[in-house]
Amino acid sequence: MAQRSEVEAPPSPAANTAISETHSAAPPPPYRESFFRSRPYARTVLIVAVIALLVGGFFAYRYFSSYESTDDAEIDGHLMPISARISGYIIKVNVDDNQVVQKGTVLAEMDPRDYEVAVEKAQADLRDAQATAQSLGFNVPITSVSTTSQVSASQADVESAQAGISASQQQFDAAQAQLAQAQANNVKAQQDLARYKQLVDKQEVSQQTYDQAVAQANSSSAAVNAARSSASAAEQQVDQARAKLLQAQANLRASQSGPQQVAQTRARAQSAQATAQQKQAELDQAKLNLQYTKIMAPVDGVVTKNAEVGMNVQPGQQLFSVVPLSDVWVTANFKETQLKYMRPGQRAEIKVDSTGRTYRGHVDSFAGSSGARLSLLPPENATGNYVKVVQRIPVKIVFEQGENSDHLLRLGMSVEPKVFVK
Repeated sequence: MAQRSEVEAPPSPAANTAISETHSAAPPPPYRESFFRSRPYARTVLIVAVIALLVGGFFAYRYFSSYESTDDAEIDGHLMPISARISGYIIKVNVDDNQVVQKGTVLAEMDPRDYEVAVEKAQADLRDAQATAQSLGFNVPITSVSTTSQVSASQADVESAQAGISASQQQFDAAQAQLAQAQANNVKAQQDLARYKQLVDKQEVSQQTYDQAVAQANSSSAAVNAARSSASAAEQQVDQARAKLLQAQANLRASQSGPQQVAQTRARAQSAQATAQQKQAELDQAKLNLQYTKIMAPVDGVVTKNAEVGMNVQPGQQLFSVVPLSDVWVTANFKETQLKYMRPGQRAEIKVDSTGRTYRGHVDSFAGSSGARLSLLPPENATGNYVKVVQRIPVKIVFEQGENSDHLLRLGMSVEPKVFVK
């Protein structure tokens, strides 16, 4: 079967003209609507999204501006060094490094024998001083009574001596009168003897009368000698009475110093009592030194030891360090520009790197100077060229009650505190 082949003829110009007229006469395409017109809910969604962003931004601004934080902070606390109070030889160490100890735990012991001997010696010295003080205390009333009796006896002796002087003076006066009378009689008898001598020589009187005159003269001379002896004896008695009076007066003056003697005895007794008190103090010190041979922990905490058995230690030598983990806080170095609204008592949150926990706390206080001023070598601007550098102020933040009950926090741990200032 023969195939039919068709050959297309090229279009004619008239045909092209007709086609172009046909296309130009076709209707325009339909109008395309806008995105929001075609989707009425899109405008609402966009408005809600913008409002949500604004509200979220506002609350984010409020939140981030409500606190101040820093990563320049660490756990801080008390590091209590324990040193020896006396010199001695360590014979026992009862703890090891990082061991938890309680208050009063015996950490180390020194050889107590030297201090036990010192206590015994102090006790003996105290007993001796107390006996001496007691003996001198008994002497005070005895001295008071004896001096009082001595005064009374001396006064009686003075009065007796004065009476003896009066009696002796009277006897002396009587002896002087007798002597004067005897001397007068002797003068008369001697004169009569001289007259009778002349008369007997002239034989105008008898020899017997003359002999009587001689006897009378001799008798008057003897009477004068006897009266003179009696007067001399009376004078000696007066002198003895006066000497006795002087002695009695001296004894009286000596006995009148009785209050001073009592005071002196009392002073010696008080001195002995003070010595006894001094010995008591020495005994107390010896007992304290004996107690110091046992080095004990002052607080609960974790111990670090520097002591070993066999060490000879001196007073003040550090042997242990105890860290009380129940009393720790945060030292945060805030920039000075962050302290504008920060006040003591404001709430804080402390994030601890080692535990991953966040602890509750509050601002306790601010340091008195910047950290640079507290450094070992504070900066000085001696050139006059000043460059303003933002300083950091240490802020103490304490934990709330019970936050560190597990005692996991250690001194020096890095933390990031947040202080809510609004």
